[in-house]
Amino acid sequence: MIITEDKTLNYIKEVLENMPSDWLKLTTHRLDIYNEEQAKTEFLEQFEILFETNNAEKSALSELPTAYDYIRLGHPLSSVLEWAIAKLHHLKSENIISFSSATTPILAVLRKNLLTNKATQIVYSDELPAFFDTETIRKVYGYEFELKKVEKIAEIEKFDGSIIYLSQKNEISKANLDSKIDFFLNIHSELGSILFVNGKENESYISEIQHVRRRETIAMTPDDCFSALQILTENPTFKIPKREVEKNKNSVLASIKKITYSDSKAVVGSSGLSVQYAIMMGVIQDALENHKGKAIKFLVPPNCYGGTNDQARRVAACLDNVEVMDLPVDGDNDMVKSINTVLEKVAQLDAVPYIIAEIPTNPRVEVPDMIELEKALTKEYKTPNGEIAIQPVFILDQTFCPNVNFLGENQILSTVKTIAYVSGSKFPSGGKVTAGFAVANKKAAYLMDKIAKNSILCDNDATDLQMEFLAEQLPSMNQRIEDAYKNTRKFVTFIEEVLPAAKINFVSEELAKEGFTPSVFSLDLPTKGNTAEEKETHKRELNNKLITMMITQIPTESKYCVSYGQLKGCYWTIPATSTQGTTKESDKDYIARVSLSANMDLEKHKEVFTEFVKQI
Repeated sequence: MIITEDKTLNYIKEVLENMPSDWLKLTTHRLDIYNEEQAKTEFLEQFEILFETNNAEKSALSELPTAYDYIRLGHPLSSVLEWAIAKLHHLKSENIISFSSATTPILAVLRKNLLTNKATQIVYSDELPAFFDTETIRKVYGYEFELKKVEKIAEIEKFDGSIIYLSQKNEISKANLDSKIDFFLNIHSELGSILFVNGKENESYISEIQHVRRRETIAMTPDDCFSALQILTENPTFKIPKREVEKNKNSVLASIKKITYSDSKAVVGSSGLSVQYAIMMGVIQDALENHKGKAIKFLVPPNCYGGTNDQARRVAACLDNVEVMDLPVDGDNDMVKSINTVLEKVAQLDAVPYIIAEIPTNPRVEVPDMIELEKALTKEYKTPNGEIAIQPVFILDQTFCPNVNFLGENQILSTVKTIAYVSGSKFPSGGKVTAGFAVANKKAAYLMDKIAKNSILCDNDATDLQMEFLAEQLPSMNQRIEDAYKNTRKFVTFIEEVLPAAKINFVSEELAKEGFTPSVFSLDLPTKGNTAEEKETHKRELNNKLITMMITQIPTESKYCVSYGQLKGCYWTIPATSTQGTTKESDKDYIARVSLSANMDLEKHKEVFTEFVKQI
């Protein structure tokens, strides 16, 4: 035991000294060196080989395959932390799951037990965590559980269901894995939490707990994992960095107010999906209080970003009175017509409508007729008994255009209850952190208190470091958006000239003058074949050929990656294989999506694209 422990800790010390800087700094990874089916396992299998041969050289660590595509799901340092703790307890690494949140691992077990009709007992020795709002978790989230306080673990009695034990001793790796405990949760006040899945009988929970981490929160951040590993190895010179929390927070809130023209409370969460989850649960809480007994309907585009799609359906699966209805918005479908049609249906059901939509849409980068959209959202729909139907709340994901003034006074959506949110891993932080934020216009500002409370309940507020990066990057965001748009417009114009048969989805010059200046476009390459299947296959081959040329010939700038709003370079992806992962196959869009930055060698990209055109 001691030999294994010493070997493990000594090896981790070397890894921390020699690790690649990307392990701390990247928020998204290259998809061309990533195998989604083997996320984390492939990384750890090869890491284990390095451990056995005591190889902690920087060159060897740099060659390890990507652990996860998005850093919010997990990353090299979270994988190493989980592996090390597992090693010390003679457990499999998958039985250890790190979270930035201290609440969400509890919610993950409660969710699984709700769906399988199994009882849960939450046991604690000191006090319950301050953010654990028992009443809201029961009433709004629909989760059932018993609470039990004990002086010591030996007092825990057998229970017909799952026992979750909460430890708040700020310990990262220590756990008393008594056979009566199913899940042991170490909560650290500054770094997050570590969940131990105890016993073979509970291993069926692991993939579903991982999925909650994927969709409703984030893994413990790279910076906090680094701190946790330093604590684990008992580095005597290490102290958790202290940051100017209040100063950074005030700066971020001032920037958000200036950019969004919103005077509402702002919620800054650990990721865009953390914020979206707080929005969903906040508006559900409001509907339960103010529209008692009425069904709740979330209107969601079926081909939108996979995380949005999946999360909405996962929330609905837990609550009998909540349902997701499809809202087709892209390609041959028109957002305004679809909203009209679906709101008519919701009115007939006398239900409470919440619309989640992206403007511009993803991946087709389409902007609806905003005047007609406002008419559709403010139209008086009638219930079967002739009463005016409940007015919708428009939940707007404006990640592609975070600079557009949707929420200010006298703007086009000022007459509609609108909440807008943005993934901060894009333009707000320039790809430096995963944080996100949400605000509302005057008509929807009353909802922000409940959204903020649910963000706190889930322990999903942005970390101190995330706030620091947002404070650094938000003030320059609008200028970076403007400069990146100019590069994108030039590249789009160039492609139209050298490959006129390609179909490009990008905003028109007229929309750009109205402020819609994204730096992302989708590229539908010209294809050939005798059947629709042959044409689709050939198009997918061309997509891969183009991306491969770009990332191999311009490796310092072009990446096969799903990000957007980066500080430098050009990112390429096929949304259907990455961001649309949970979408039905028939709704997936196998087109190339390209995102440009203000800082890149545009002429070199034109040169490689010209070569690609010659080869097809």
